[in-house]
Amino acid sequence: MSFIHDDFLLTNDQAVCLYHQFARDEPILDFHNHLSPKEIAEDRRFSNLAEIWLEGDHYKWRALRANGIPEELVTGNGDPKEKYLAWAATIPHTLGNPLYHWTHLELKRGFGIDLLLSPDTAEEIWDRTKEKLAEPDFSARGMLERFQVKALCTTDDPAYPLSYHEEIAQSIQTCKVYPTFRPDQAWGIDQAQDFIQWVETLEQTSGKTIVNFDSFLQALAERLQKFHELGSRLSDHSFPYFFSHFPSEQEARQLFEQTLEGQNANREEKEQFGAFIMLYLCRWYSSNNWTMQVHLGPLRNNSSYLLKTFGPDAGTDSIGDWTQAEKMSAFLDRLDQDDALPKTIVYNNNPADNFVVSTMLGNFQRDIPGKMQFGSGWWHLDQRDGMEEQIKTLANTGLLSRFIGMLTDSRSFLSFPRHEYFRRILCNLLGNWMAEGFLPQEPELIGNMAKKICYQNAHDFLQLESDEKKS
Repeated sequence: MSFIHDDFLLTNDQAVCLYHQFARDEPILDFHNHLSPKEIAEDRRFSNLAEIWLEGDHYKWRALRANGIPEELVTGNGDPKEKYLAWAATIPHTLGNPLYHWTHLELKRGFGIDLLLSPDTAEEIWDRTKEKLAEPDFSARGMLERFQVKALCTTDDPAYPLSYHEEIAQSIQTCKVYPTFRPDQAWGIDQAQDFIQWVETLEQTSGKTIVNFDSFLQALAERLQKFHELGSRLSDHSFPYFFSHFPSEQEARQLFEQTLEGQNANREEKEQFGAFIMLYLCRWYSSNNWTMQVHLGPLRNNSSYLLKTFGPDAGTDSIGDWTQAEKMSAFLDRLDQDDALPKTIVYNNNPADNFVVSTMLGNFQRDIPGKMQFGSGWWHLDQRDGMEEQIKTLANTGLLSRFIGMLTDSRSFLSFPRHEYFRRILCNLLGNWMAEGFLPQEPELIGNMAKKICYQNAHDFLQLESDEKKS
C-alpha cells in the first residue's frame, strides 16, 4: 500500500464514511494565502520542483537549516537542482513533521507520484515532475483548476497598485481571486524613514496628496474602496497582541506629524497610533460588511543575522508568549461600544491561548451566526495536534457547526492539498468521537456539519462579491 492511500489518516469506519461521503469532494475557498497576484495574472510556468516548492517556503527553510544545509541552498543563490536535492536529503528526517505529509500529498495529488522522496528517489521524481510541469495545465492557473479552487484571497499592501488583480478579474472565470487589505505598515511610525517612504507610495497609488493626518486617512479610505470594487471583503492584520490604548484624534494627529518630521515613535506611541488606525478601519469594515482577520501572537525576526542578510520572512519567527486576555477584551469592547465591530476571525499562534481567544470571542457574538470566529490552527499550529486542539477548543466553548474551516497561508501553488489534510484530520476526529459515543451514530448529521466546515460555511460567512456557488 502506498503511503498516501484512500484512507490516509482515517482510523475507523466512521471517519472513512465522513471523509469520503461528505468532505472529500468539496471545492476550496482559500481565504488567506500569500500567492502572488503577478504569477496568477501572468499564468506563471514552473520549470522544476525547486521553483514551485522551495521559493519563499519558510517552513522548508527551517527544516533545511535544522538538517545542517548551508544557507546558500536555503535562501541563497545556490543551483536550483542542488537546493531540491538538499530538500530530498532532508525530507527523511522530517518524520512526524507535517512537512513529510504535505510533501507526499503534493507529489500524489499534483503529479500522481507514490514514491517516498529521498536521495534514492530524488532524480526520478525530479525528472517526472519536470516533465509534468511542462504540460499546459500545470501552470499557476492550471493548478487552481486542478485543485478545485473556487475562490482565493491573496494578501496585499494597500500602498501598492492592484493592477494584477484587475487583470485577473478580466481573464479568469473558473476561480475568483480577490485582494485582502493588509495595512500593517500604516502604524509603523517607530521607523520614521520607512514610514515616510510607505506614505509616499500610498500617495502615488491612491492619487491623494498626503499633507496631513486627514489626507492620510482619506488615502486609506480610497484604497479600501478600490479593494471593495474588486470584490474584496477581507482585511488582514498581524499583532503580537491587540492594541488597546486608544488615543484621542488630536494625539494621533500629533504622532503622525512628528513621524513625518523624521521622529521615531517609541513602542507605546506606535501601539496607540495603531489602535487609532484600527478603530478608523474597523468602522469602515463594519459599515461595508467586511471581515477582519487578525493573526495574533508571533515573535518575528528572531535571527538578526538572517534579518540583515535576507530580510523579514526568512523563517525565523516563533511563538510569542504575551498575555492576551485584557488587551483583547479592551480592543473588542471598544469596537463593540462604537458599533464598529466587524465580522472577525482571530488566529492565535500560541496554543496556550486557545481557550483565552475562543472564550473572549464568545463574549461578542451577536446577530450573525458565528460572527466572531476562532480561526483554524495557524503557522506553527497547522499540523495534526494543533488542528485537533483548535477544533476541540471551539467545540467545547462555541459552535463547531459554524466554523469556516481551513486555509493554506502559503506561497506555493502546490499547497492546496493542505485542505485535504485538514479535512481528513477533521473527519477522523469526528469519527473517533462517534466511535467513542461522544457523538451520536448519525452519519448524516455529523457528515453534513463536516461538509459545511469544508466550504459552505466560509462561502456564506465571507460573502465574497462574485464567489460562485457550487453547481
